[in-house]
Amino acid sequence: MNSIKKKLSIVIISFLIQITLFNTFSYSQDKLLITNPRVEYKTNPIGIDELKPRFSWEIISDKKNILQTKFEIVFSNDENNFDSQQKSWEIIKESDQSIHVEYEGPELQSRQRVYWKVRVWDNHDRISDWSEVSFWEMGLLNSGDWKAEFVQANITEDIKKSQPAQYFRKEFETAKKIKNARLYITSHGLYEAYINGEKVGDQVFTPGWTSYNKRLQYQTYDITNMIKDQNAIGVILGDGWYRGYLAWNDNRNVYGEKLAVLAQIEIEYSDGSKSIVNTDETWEATNNGPIIKSDIYMGEKYDARKELTGWNTFGYDESWEKTSVKYFDKNNLVASEGPAVRKIQEVNPVKIIPKDNGKYIFDMGQNMVGRIRLNVKGESGRIITLRHAEVLDKYGNFYTENLRVAKQEINYTLKSNEIETYEPYFTFQGFRYVEVSNFPGEPNLESITGIVIHSDMTPTGNFSCSDPLINQLQSNIQWGLKGNFLDVPTDCPQRDERLGWTGDAQVFAPTACFNVDAAMFYTKWLKDLSADQDSTGKVGDVIPNILNNGGGHTGWADAAIVVPWTVYQKYGDVRILQNQYESMKEWIGYMENRAGNDFLWDNDWHYGDWLSFDASSASYMGAYTETDLIATAYFSYSSNLVSKISKILGKQNEAEYYAELSKNINKAFLNEFVTNSGRLVSNTQTAYTLALAFNLLPEDVAQKAVKYLAQNVERFKHITTGFLGTPLISKTLTENGRIDLAYMLLTRKNYPSWLYPVTMGATTIWERWDGMKPDSTFQDKGMNSFNHYAYGAIGDWLYSTVAGIKMDESDPGYKSIIINPNPGGDLTFAEASYNSMYGKIKTHWQLKDNSMELNITVPPNTTAYVLFDSEKNIILDGNEVTQSMLEKYEGNNSRIKIGSGSYKFVYNITK
Repeated sequence: MNSIKKKLSIVIISFLIQITLFNTFSYSQDKLLITNPRVEYKTNPIGIDELKPRFSWEIISDKKNILQTKFEIVFSNDENNFDSQQKSWEIIKESDQSIHVEYEGPELQSRQRVYWKVRVWDNHDRISDWSEVSFWEMGLLNSGDWKAEFVQANITEDIKKSQPAQYFRKEFETAKKIKNARLYITSHGLYEAYINGEKVGDQVFTPGWTSYNKRLQYQTYDITNMIKDQNAIGVILGDGWYRGYLAWNDNRNVYGEKLAVLAQIEIEYSDGSKSIVNTDETWEATNNGPIIKSDIYMGEKYDARKELTGWNTFGYDESWEKTSVKYFDKNNLVASEGPAVRKIQEVNPVKIIPKDNGKYIFDMGQNMVGRIRLNVKGESGRIITLRHAEVLDKYGNFYTENLRVAKQEINYTLKSNEIETYEPYFTFQGFRYVEVSNFPGEPNLESITGIVIHSDMTPTGNFSCSDPLINQLQSNIQWGLKGNFLDVPTDCPQRDERLGWTGDAQVFAPTACFNVDAAMFYTKWLKDLSADQDSTGKVGDVIPNILNNGGGHTGWADAAIVVPWTVYQKYGDVRILQNQYESMKEWIGYMENRAGNDFLWDNDWHYGDWLSFDASSASYMGAYTETDLIATAYFSYSSNLVSKISKILGKQNEAEYYAELSKNINKAFLNEFVTNSGRLVSNTQTAYTLALAFNLLPEDVAQKAVKYLAQNVERFKHITTGFLGTPLISKTLTENGRIDLAYMLLTRKNYPSWLYPVTMGATTIWERWDGMKPDSTFQDKGMNSFNHYAYGAIGDWLYSTVAGIKMDESDPGYKSIIINPNPGGDLTFAEASYNSMYGKIKTHWQLKDNSMELNITVPPNTTAYVLFDSEKNIILDGNEVTQSMLEKYEGNNSRIKIGSGSYKFVYNITK
């Protein structure tokens, strides 16, 4: 009997398992889900000031060929009430649009929080479940919403040098149950805010760097859970970009001489009443704290013996100085728009190198940007010094000459004989090596930790292949991006510069957008570009523009057009074109005025093809390609882009005007710089690359120019381009039938090449092709950064050509995807993934004998076109592709259209 019961139990259990598996399988085969709902690229943002916010989402489905056919978004002021009676409004449309759906509801008000959710219909007659409930919250939309005023400490200072940090505080009480509380805050200088002893938020280097006198960001924090019956708010201010050292020649106080803070706490109680605590003359201040000085370039000096215990808590009774109210204009206050700067990751040292002088050099194993957290135990009064460097010299000595006057030095004075942990406040360094002096005893690998700091952009891309050196190159590109995307796209993170150079930014933008979600990072920065553009249309060399009378240089100022165009292409973002359109036209107008009636821009100095290889003298500084040629080429290219942009924005007259302008510039370029045989007056790789990449030549002349370019590459057997030619040469060679030469340039290991720094141990991209020479000596110490992302622009080619993930310019944002991998060199496989606005795109190819296996993932609500150079023997998911499935595409090529899902192709290739 027991045996029968046991067998019966097994049968029942087996049956139940099959039912469960059936239900699970049925569900997984038929699910249609919404994920990653965003408002203005962000998840549940608070404190925004966009009056027409846009909504985006991604679709998940196990079916192939999924297209959205309809969507419904419902909005409510109450997250628990979305039924037909309680919802505030809705958007219902028969549309495949799932990104940048614009808000159409009632006018939004300051402080308003709106909840929303979305569902979609697909082309298989399915309706998704509602997405999770999301929200956004408006900031203070009008200057009149600010009841607070800026306050300054009544402290005498020597503004000619770095000053101690300033501490501000205010106590307040609440006597009712709190519903919610917000802190709106900004400063002249950098701030950190505390409530009841706890740091507010996890951002650093707030309020960020903008053109402060025109656009000063404020941050909004939800502090509901931080408020008690008795409270204290404390704020620390450091010099930062506002009045610290900036650029060269002991340049300080660029935006002002005095630090100030503007803070407004708004509390809403459960009974509906409200109260405000804001900066006014009742706040107190001191500069007699532990931060003796703090500067972005120079570093920080901290005396732990002077710590102000309890200064940011209620009941602190030390006597501080009074503050003064300063009535600064608040019309320049804007909500934070770019991604917040945060501590992103930690790096542990890999080695300690003891030196004879009692100093220790820590090798972090990675050139990084951020700062060091120190863990130490020693007697009170001992001063420990940390210095930071990117490289060691050929003898293993600490090398800092390339920092110029930037000290990158931390001094920490111990307070006790207990374990102390310290991390700087208002400074960051670019470094791989840390020299520690006067450490008590012998340090170990746990004595310091590297804190990586940069704008918190969502990683979106990865690339790898069969060549480990190229994989290291990809890593170097990503680390170079991290190190130079700290609120603005800087040139370098270590020397006395760290400025938002426009030329570097525009050449690297396509690569940046593959590796991270950079849309809002660039959106914020471009608004400062427009704000700093002068009345003639001239664009600064650096943004924010702190270099007086600088700017107007070809390839640099064109960031005004190239960067928003790149963001539009990568993210399908039309609004950035709308926002920057007037700025674009003004820059074109500036070039028109400089060029005159002959359409040749040939009368101004330019950086040219910066740091190119000068074959005649092996000197980097010469603009070897004639700068008039480069300037005229960019004049045409940017004019043509503005023509395209005008058409996209429905401005037909302007589109025709700029198209005609570009056409006339092309004619002038051809007459001035091109011989009848198709040879350019500057017989350089950059000259031919720009002429071909910008479509400046008639077809017959272009074919001749391709031959000259190829001959030049074959003659040198290496790259000779600088900042402007390098991002385009590989693409240009590929598109003109010489991908073999593009691969030769990529895989070359000797100087000059992308892989040469890798063979020399680089972990980031260098400023120069030979920042460190083959004999391990260094290039010119006056300009030799080892973390400079411009040459990392090759990353765009790795993703788009080697891995084969390309966008369709006619259907931007990867709504329509072109898959066209191009094997070459000695690579046996390559793969890449890219998290687009619609979801993950992925390719992986591998060579097997004379065939290639290609695996592709296409996200829902998109379409992909897979390109082939042959129509024979193409196998798709085990089945032969018929001629009816293929269509002709550009000459002898063919393509097949596929919808969302995962696919495996196998086909013959010709080596």
